Amino acid sequence: MSPTPSPSRRDWRRPFRYLWRTPLLALHVGVGLPLTLVMINPLSARIEMRGERLDHRMIRWWSGTLMRVFGFRLRRYGTPLPGAALFVANHVSWIDITLIHSQRMMGFVAKAEIARWPLVGWVASQGSTIYHHRGSNDSLHGVMHAMVERLQQGLAVGVFPEGKTTRGDAIGTFHARIFQPAVLAGVPAQPVALKYGLRGDAQTIVAFGEKENFLQNFLRLLGEPGRVAEVHFLEPVASSEDGRRRMAETCRERIIAAMAG
Repeated sequence: MSPTPSPSRRDWRRPFRYLWRTPLLALHVGVGLPLTLVMINPLSARIEMRGERLDHRMIRWWSGTLMRVFGFRLRRYGTPLPGAALFVANHVSWIDITLIHSQRMMGFVAKAEIARWPLVGWVASQGSTIYHHRGSNDSLHGVMHAMVERLQQGLAVGVFPEGKTTRGDAIGTFHARIFQPAVLAGVPAQPVALKYGLRGDAQTIVAFGEKENFLQNFLRLLGEPGRVAEVHFLEPVASSEDGRRRMAETCRERIIAAMAG
């Protein structure tokens, strides 16, 4: 992973980016969000366009457009698995879910606090997010059960095996227990590498700063220079009844290799 470039002391273009992007964000929220939410219903879930559910397509559209409002140019490498699969990705910031949703609809496992976040929390809830209350074993059991149930129904589930966001300069340990639902459902895990900037040189810029909360990160990213955001769908890892730890290690190794490549 390339080192993060030193930011200039004063970015004089930032006010102009806010001047341009804030009205676009307001338009996307005021018009695009209600339209998307209207399209998330039982009827649209039964309508398919080019092999994809209409409600899923709308969520992808909304997420992709939001990324572009923030100045990101999207690039996808590889092909996401169809049907039931456990997608596992490195975790940098709140925008990771939006980036992945721009390419493939899936229900994420996320911390319960996200449900209270402005805008993103609302959309996450509509996108079939499974919320986990950290430190609660009852919550963890409920999350695992919900994951298995969705995978057995042929749906995709997305997780961040590191368990939390990082500073962006390294990939943390992947917790093996989050792979157990894939083992029980007999579905593969597909590692996903998320890279911000050329060769991933903006990972630490996109990541939460020290003591930076969601709103502060949201507003800071809105004023950042335009840059590339890459989603790498890597070679899947087959489920193994006796090797959830092996699955975790293999997925982590493949993401590290993609980040360095």
